[in-house]
Amino acid sequence: MIIYDAGVQALIKKMCEGKKHIKLTIGTYMDGENAIHVFDETGEISNENYVYPIGSVTKTFVASLLSKYVHEGKMSLDDSISKYIGGLDDGRYYPTLKRLAAHTSGYSKLLGANSIMAVFVDEVKEGFGIGGGYNPYNLTLEEMTRIVRKKLVADKDYKWNYSNFNYALLGYAIGAASGQDYWKTMDDFLLNDLEMSSSYTGIKSQNISAYNWNNINVGHWFEKKDFAAPCGDISATAEDLLTYAKINMNDEKPYLALCHQKYTESRTYDMGLAWHMIKGNNSLIFHTGQTSTPLAWLMISKEYKCAYVVLLNYGLDKEFVQLGNLMGNVIAKQI
Repeated sequence: MIIYDAGVQALIKKMCEGKKHIKLTIGTYMDGENAIHVFDETGEISNENYVYPIGSVTKTFVASLLSKYVHEGKMSLDDSISKYIGGLDDGRYYPTLKRLAAHTSGYSKLLGANSIMAVFVDEVKEGFGIGGGYNPYNLTLEEMTRIVRKKLVADKDYKWNYSNFNYALLGYAIGAASGQDYWKTMDDFLLNDLEMSSSYTGIKSQNISAYNWNNINVGHWFEKKDFAAPCGDISATAEDLLTYAKINMNDEKPYLALCHQKYTESRTYDMGLAWHMIKGNNSLIFHTGQTSTPLAWLMISKEYKCAYVVLLNYGLDKEFVQLGNLMGNVIAKQI
């Protein structure tokens, strides 16, 4: 059982004070056991298995499903995205699935590192009619195709640069390969392959509400099905994410080995398919995520067979990052 030190306890108290609707969930897996603790402004409360949007942690699930399809021969990492998106120009180069999944496609260099909104800034300027107040994660198939046709890249591995658009494309490609769509395919994968019975794509009535630091309900992204969804639309519980962590740490699915290989590196981390990996110890993998305000952090040690997840429904970015790092230190001391 993980014992929270005084620093973690003090930070949890600080984060929750005055937050009327806060639900902070911390889940750990160590020595073969799960431990899940939930906090609100009164202190620790009972675990109600809250469902949180997990933002960009979704990308690891997209990469996992891609690796399954590669393992089964349905897709290849060397496939061009043009194999799955119709209406593109013959004879032109378009990025491979591997370059999309490892963030080396070159799209971020053209479109901005972190937000699909950067795509639409250019589109609005050119008169495509997307007005103010537009959700940055709304994307139609027509818009997606137009961007791919217009933003041409070279046939090379670009320097690592994080891209939400890459994963919008990957999710669409997976849906095309499955013969269904991204949402049906991913929901089936979550339930039947990963046994995550309380997790799903998009937002449902079970989702915990999202608030800003002023206790104002700000709503959720990904409430409607749009083609940006695969960059961050999965909702999950801490228990389900620990189940997913165990599958990854124990290599229970042989195809996941593709995700855990190093393909490139950023200034700070080595890069698998979606997963960030600690330089010098690639058995330590993680991803973080954020939607409107909810935040998620999943860290897995394949070497020591332990993991932790932190989930929050308030936009307390700075404190959340501090808590995620502190939890890593706490677990390292207790291994």
